[in-house]
Amino acid sequence: MKIQGLILASCCLMAAACTSGDRFIAITGYAQGGTYSVKVDLEGADGRIRMRPEKIKEGIDSVLEAVNNSVSGYNKGSILSRFNAGERVLPDNIFKDLYEISHRYYDETGGSFDVSSAPLFDVWGFGFTADSLPSPEKIASILASVGMDRLSDTLTVDSEGFTSSEMILLPEAAAGNADNGSAASGKSLPRLNFNAIAQGYSCDIVAEYLHSVGADRMLVDVGGEIYCEGLNPSGRPWGIGLDRPVDGNNIPGQDLQGIFRAGPEPCGVVTSGNYRKFYVKDGKKYAHTIDPLTGYPVTHSLLSATVIAKNAAEADALATYCMVIGLEKSMEFIQSRPDLEACLVYEKDGVLETWTSPGLVLDPM
Repeated sequence: MKIQGLILASCCLMAAACTSGDRFIAITGYAQGGTYSVKVDLEGADGRIRMRPEKIKEGIDSVLEAVNNSVSGYNKGSILSRFNAGERVLPDNIFKDLYEISHRYYDETGGSFDVSSAPLFDVWGFGFTADSLPSPEKIASILASVGMDRLSDTLTVDSEGFTSSEMILLPEAAAGNADNGSAASGKSLPRLNFNAIAQGYSCDIVAEYLHSVGADRMLVDVGGEIYCEGLNPSGRPWGIGLDRPVDGNNIPGQDLQGIFRAGPEPCGVVTSGNYRKFYVKDGKKYAHTIDPLTGYPVTHSLLSATVIAKNAAEADALATYCMVIGLEKSMEFIQSRPDLEACLVYEKDGVLETWTSPGLVLDPM
């Protein structure tokens, strides 16, 4: 669900379904440390086929490669990696767009969604390094330099590019205010990690590309994050399986909690959970969801949160937010947002329980 590393390779292209009224194809490949899958009706609303399937795949791969080169923390040559290393870099449109979207969700969630918390994920072993079990003193020192409120609202770009300090430091910090984490304070500056939103964002821009060639019926799946629109080849809303959030369920679709339908309205569908990325030390489980406000992995009963939103980037960010704040607050949040649907799976007395918003019907397995 979150970026594992961005790599691209040709895989396969095959016909998925053909009927007299449509021409769906399936395109698959490798991306972002896993696979992507796209099912799309190439005829579009007016019945015209605008491009050969091979060209569609080339376009999709090009989009995903652009994301890799921009915001992958595992691609050491990406803009993000060079930025985090303190190099002077010029952000591309993908970087700027994702940064601005992330800042908006940081504000909306009161800091519970925070892409500037990369050092926290690193020190717990869930980021770009392999550390684990940091001391309370280490956590406190990292928290002193985390928070998108310490980042400028817009990227500062000049004809020669921009430096990390130009992007990160607020004017007060740039003037030497130690409380804001300037270089004079001795505190490290925030580094960025877009793992909690980049795959959802990737789905959205692949969908934008498909729109540009005339498609209006599609399902885009990048590493399990989904954007869907229109009806499937059978003329029904898209069926999406929800994995059972139990430890060891590492193969998507192998063990399902249930199936629900999404579409025909455009929407993003993303699940965030703590049952695949974790480790156990001294008998205690440490999951990959880190609360950026406390600096520690969450310990509540919520095991997975599936959010359906207007696009996959929003679903991705808000599913992460739900996993940070836990079951009760997530239920309150979803009920306060009529534009969202959600399914929350949690543990109660050793048994898996499911809560769904009124507009989402989950067919149990």
